[in-house]
Amino acid sequence: MKSNMTNVFSSYLKFESPKQNKQSIIGNFLLFLYLIGILPLLGEPFSMPFFLAAIIPTLLITIWGMIYIFDPYKYEKSYYLFLGIYGIINTYVYFVSIQKLLYINLEIDSWAPFLFNVILFILLIGGMNWMNWKALYSETYYKLQQKTSIPVGWASIAGASYIIGQIILSVVYTDSGISILIIVCLSLLSLFTAFLSINIHRYFFIKKNMEKVQEMFPDFGLPKEERYKKRKKKY
Repeated sequence: MKSNMTNVFSSYLKFESPKQNKQSIIGNFLLFLYLIGILPLLGEPFSMPFFLAAIIPTLLITIWGMIYIFDPYKYEKSYYLFLGIYGIINTYVYFVSIQKLLYINLEIDSWAPFLFNVILFILLIGGMNWMNWKALYSETYYKLQQKTSIPVGWASIAGASYIIGQIILSVVYTDSGISILIIVCLSLLSLFTAFLSINIHRYFFIKKNMEKVQEMFPDFGLPKEERYKKRKKKY
């Protein structure tokens, strides 16, 4: 059991530097959230309800993200909670973009696609987090890092189901090849953003095992100045 938990800790507690976290936030915001997520919602035909549904949570997560851009060292621990929530919001923005395409651009008047998409959205987020939990405690992450042979067929269930569901929905309700392509592309991007939501569990895992984290990474969560002072004392 002790060996098992050691493998869990060593595989799950892999941190990027605060500087890399900062760069990741800026890149994710500019490319995935605003350029791919929000900008298309400004196109014609424009819909204020769909735009507001996306821009309000986007602005809130952007404001929250500013603290990790200005001081990524001090707030290193809560960064993982932020990253998980960001993943859900970015996936939601893509969800809104798909609905706008269906209901405004293609003028679909049935509730069925919306309800179907809501179910797919919930299954995608829930499935990603279930797979993360399973991969963690079955030592799949550890085995991947050790490059040992493991059965990973189950790991694609949530993502594949989401993409297949969107393709079926697109084919049933539209014969526009461009629209189907856009929906499939947004669905593929949603896999990445939804995967980021697993960091919510990672945050609470870190919080619960903070002593172990500080034992493995003594600088974790310290302001930049304190890290510099500790390193200076060593030399």
